[in-house]
Amino acid sequence: MSVALRRRFLLLYGTQKGQSQAIAEEISQQAEQYGFVADVVSLKDVNTFSLENEKDPVVFVISTTGTGDPPDAALKFVKTIRNKELPDDYFVHLRYGLLALGDSEYTYFCNGGKVVDRRLEELGAKHFYDTGYADDCVGLEMVVDPWIKGLWDALDREFLCRAGSTKTIKVSNDATNGNKNIMEVPGNLDLHLQTMSLEGEPGTNGTSLNKAGSDAGSIEHSLVHSVPPLCQCSLNIPALPPPFLDAVILDSVAKGTDLRRLHPEDEMFSVPIRQAKRLTTKDALKTTLMLELDIANTTIDLQPGDSFSIVCPNPPGEVTDLIDKLGLSDKKDRQVHLTVKSGTKKRGAVVPGYIPENCSLESLLTWCLEIRAAPKKAFLRALAECASDAAEKRRLLELCSKQGSSDYNGFIRDRAISVLDLLNTFPSCRPPLDLLVEHLPKLQPRSYSAASSSLFHPGKLFFLFNVMSFEACSGRTLPRKGVCTGWLAELARGYVEESEPAAITGGEPQITMFMRPSTLFRLPPDSSVPMIMVGPGTGIAPYIGFLQHRETQRRQKQECVFGDTWLFFGCRSHQKDYLFREELRRFVESGTLTRLEVSFSREPPGTTNDCGSKYVQDSLRLFSRDVVRILTKENGCFYVCGDAKNMAQDVNTALVDILCAELGVDKLEAMKTLASLKSERRYLQDIWG
Repeated sequence: MSVALRRRFLLLYGTQKGQSQAIAEEISQQAEQYGFVADVVSLKDVNTFSLENEKDPVVFVISTTGTGDPPDAALKFVKTIRNKELPDDYFVHLRYGLLALGDSEYTYFCNGGKVVDRRLEELGAKHFYDTGYADDCVGLEMVVDPWIKGLWDALDREFLCRAGSTKTIKVSNDATNGNKNIMEVPGNLDLHLQTMSLEGEPGTNGTSLNKAGSDAGSIEHSLVHSVPPLCQCSLNIPALPPPFLDAVILDSVAKGTDLRRLHPEDEMFSVPIRQAKRLTTKDALKTTLMLELDIANTTIDLQPGDSFSIVCPNPPGEVTDLIDKLGLSDKKDRQVHLTVKSGTKKRGAVVPGYIPENCSLESLLTWCLEIRAAPKKAFLRALAECASDAAEKRRLLELCSKQGSSDYNGFIRDRAISVLDLLNTFPSCRPPLDLLVEHLPKLQPRSYSAASSSLFHPGKLFFLFNVMSFEACSGRTLPRKGVCTGWLAELARGYVEESEPAAITGGEPQITMFMRPSTLFRLPPDSSVPMIMVGPGTGIAPYIGFLQHRETQRRQKQECVFGDTWLFFGCRSHQKDYLFREELRRFVESGTLTRLEVSFSREPPGTTNDCGSKYVQDSLRLFSRDVVRILTKENGCFYVCGDAKNMAQDVNTALVDILCAELGVDKLEAMKTLASLKSERRYLQDIWG
């Protein structure tokens, strides 16, 4: 066995919600098995690395946030390398590989990584490994896993080139045989499990996970049951992640959790809900609520177009059930003391900073961890070791295996199966608390667009939301509400009326929030600039703030010139979910809103007095000449707010078609025109998945 060569590379990650960091840590763990040392650093720590003087290969893992921006943690780094005074050969010495994370439901897919990639090339850096583009829409692992697997050969070649050698370097006997982080589960174990009966086992109700022989064809393919060939083949599974935390539940009762400690980097505000109103009828497909927050006693400087984040808890019933599954029901109010496990093999292991010291078990699972998150394959691999039933362990191994990728996507990822769902489905699996803390991500605050103007409503902030609902499915026996929207709806329950806002008096519920001021999605600084606003459903929210602000300005500054304002709104029904119908009518009557076009996707054309189109993109095409005039001749602004999956892309496609038809140009030229509008900050998006 040859001596392993310790070859260093710098591993930089830029993360928004922890995905890039988790992937970087996975790369670092695998690196040791191939004779490499990964120096893992966050891009936010710009003072701890120096690309100008870096001599070793560099690997980047960068996510994308918002409508195509680099993550907040990478903004300072991006600003530094975008310095126009840097010479073209500034990074000519640098050799790198880059893995970009994104979601193809958004227009600017993987743009966070692309921005860095493009700028590094402009400054002379060269790839030693092709850029990977991982799509969260279909599953990041579809690209991430093979990209990491190929990274080791690429690094081998890079270090061979640096050494000026053509000889093969043997890192170790194991590493030259393939992926050491992959473990094979033999087929004979699978065949044994196929014939294993679970009748009489605790918690199985006399059922079996897999059956052999003539009954195999009658088994329904599901989260709990696999079918051939998966249930009959050997499996390639990830290596068991090294444990790195010890969670000790103390005898002392914990104090209450100060929510401000969960996000110390943000200025937090605790504000009361003053009013609640239902904007849709009871028979509408979706329930849309509007809440009024009292921000009079805060330092919040609300501007139209701003969004804010709400710190929300996990549903209490699910927290209670999860604690029960862990066998810790009698200790839910006790302090949890977390430390790094002595002798852990995980490099750079730390106690997560978002968990307050000595908080209670209940608070930990309520406010700190995203217990609804679909478990990653590494988590499934660890959970398999906690299953005492052989058949259940086999199925968990299948779900995290290379061969079981389709099952993982279909039964876990796409259906948003949580760790609680898995523990209900596989009752012999009893993981320790520290395993959940190691693998569950931070509970993220939920962001919403403000639907009001501080000029129009001083000291108040209005926002609206659809109450999200998720139907029962295989692995989840009961329907669920969204984590935040379900909680907000429950806070407002009993106060919501269909027609008039209901004042909340006595014991007003409080929410904890922090602002996310927009730097782009703003009214034009020049009031004479015309604007086109596109926003179906709750995408109308920021435009209500725009129009309230503009109407107040028109009253206060009558000497000013105000450009035309067009709004393309869409909903299903004229009667059930036409949001802000009366408010919009008043804006039109006052002249604040020049043109209002409403599309109804579930009503036959001609049944209303509006344009008769089905979707907002159809309305845009009907007024294509006006759209082009406003954007190309009058230098107007174009805003899009709402769903990224379909609407935003369809609107973008409609704009390309409109420019082609009205300007007589080909598709490429039309796309260049849109790109120019974006660079000039005249094509602005506030979209979400």
